[in-house]
Amino acid sequence: MSTIHPTALVDSGAEIASGARIGPWCQVGPGVRLDEDVELVSQVIVERDTHIGARTQIHPFALIGGAPQHTGYKGEPVRLEIGTDNVIREHATFNRGTPGGHGVTRVGSHNFFMTGAHVGHDCVVGDNIVFANQATLGGHAEVGDRVFLGGLSAVHQFGRVGTGAMVGGLAAVTRDVIPFGSVWGNHARLHGLNMVGLKRRGVEKAGLKALLAFYRELFEGEGTFEARLEGVRARTDLPEEARTILAFIEAGGRRPLCLPEA
Repeated sequence: MSTIHPTALVDSGAEIASGARIGPWCQVGPGVRLDEDVELVSQVIVERDTHIGARTQIHPFALIGGAPQHTGYKGEPVRLEIGTDNVIREHATFNRGTPGGHGVTRVGSHNFFMTGAHVGHDCVVGDNIVFANQATLGGHAEVGDRVFLGGLSAVHQFGRVGTGAMVGGLAAVTRDVIPFGSVWGNHARLHGLNMVGLKRRGVEKAGLKALLAFYRELFEGEGTFEARLEGVRARTDLPEEARTILAFIEAGGRRPLCLPEA
């Protein structure tokens, strides 16, 4: 059975599953669905048209499912979808999508969003990600699984951060970050691979050595980046993570990449 504090305001159109807990002074708007064992600790606003997956915990003063911060938004029906087992800390803000972005913002599961984290409209966020304090995604940004975003970092609208990447604190990410890359600076530049993340992923010593050799050939070799890219594409002995990086680059088309300093 769900538990709703007497000071909470819950719209009659909201769906509250068994075991959900809504604390003091929370507001839950129309079209909201809270799955099993979701907890709104206190003073949380879930504005409208938002689905929050099971066992997600949201802390005070978070605003979830707010209208997109987009000058072209005129009140059309749009949504926010959040997966299971997330922790969303104080003052975080997650916006719904826009009609031009397929109408939905999507957040995965097992993520940890620290104080003041922001997920803009139409973003796609994967699983097992850490957003440190005040980490920010502009509209339409995409973040792969197992990414770490440092405190006060910001990803530009439409930006992509690949699986397993690490973004340093205060980084201004205006170019796409390759999977397993490590970037920092203003503006952010590529400074190698996220070795800690790769080891946690279970990549063995031989695999790390092969991936480092691939990285150096592609990002630090002779000639232009385009020529080096053509060279590594032709190789048939690449490790899985290298193929993931190449697939990410291919999917971006002509989008600019975070690269090392020239």
